[in-house]
Amino acid sequence: MSPAKTTSKKRVKWTQRLVPYLLILPAFSVVVLFIVYPIVTTVIRSFQTNQTKDFTLANYHYFLTDKTQLANLAFTLKIVVITVVLALVFGYLLALYIRFSQSRFAKIVATLNIIPRFIPGLVAVYSVIMMIRDAGVLNRISRLFGYDYKPGLMYHASGIILMNLWFNIPFVALLILASLATVKPAAIEAAKDIGANSWQILRKIILPQTAKEVIVAMTFVFMGNVGSFTTPFLMGGNYPKMLGIALYDQFNSYMDYEKTAALSVIMFLLCSLSAAVYIRTNMKKAK
Repeated sequence: MSPAKTTSKKRVKWTQRLVPYLLILPAFSVVVLFIVYPIVTTVIRSFQTNQTKDFTLANYHYFLTDKTQLANLAFTLKIVVITVVLALVFGYLLALYIRFSQSRFAKIVATLNIIPRFIPGLVAVYSVIMMIRDAGVLNRISRLFGYDYKPGLMYHASGIILMNLWFNIPFVALLILASLATVKPAAIEAAKDIGANSWQILRKIILPQTAKEVIVAMTFVFMGNVGSFTTPFLMGGNYPKMLGIALYDQFNSYMDYEKTAALSVIMFLLCSLSAAVYIRTNMKKAK
């Protein structure tokens, strides 16, 4: 074989090897530019001082020792955990009702369950505020019957949780419905024929087939609420605050970008713990 042909074949091989990398280069560049680079710069800045940019742990020390910031962290985790638990319970029950009920009302509920996904978050929050504030619609209706009902949900943790459930229950229900579609009615009928009750059917047949989606729902609800801003900004009080509002204050009010970066990393680590549970669950299933 001539040297020219050998060189030509090598070029073709190198071209074939490079084509996949060239194809993914645009997507990889976008990921690096808009995800990797901001994360790296944020982590670096979180270890810098505000004035001299020297290395320091003071930013993290502030958020992990200051009473106000610890109260904000505890308040956020309290709201997020309650939201995850309640959204999962009510969303799962709603999905079971929609999937296994044959009534016309169940079909109506299934349609209504989709509607919140098409309503902008800000519109939804303001709509609920108009209903539950002390001088809102519920209060005005109660006055027609001689009462003065004031829900007391504004600027309180219960109001934020209520609004979070408005967003997350339909989301959880949709995820669970996708997995419930794989549950075969024949399996349930067979279990009933051998004497299994409803609880045994749920525990032995339905729950195992929906476990993965439950973990996915928990993960996304947790991550979505750790850094939530709109609801706590409009319905939360001045103290304690959720971490999204605390981060906004550090960035916009105090203009302390190094502390802002440190708080961003802390929030990222909290979300990473939730994501780690999801990844570990998927790895176990893969095995």
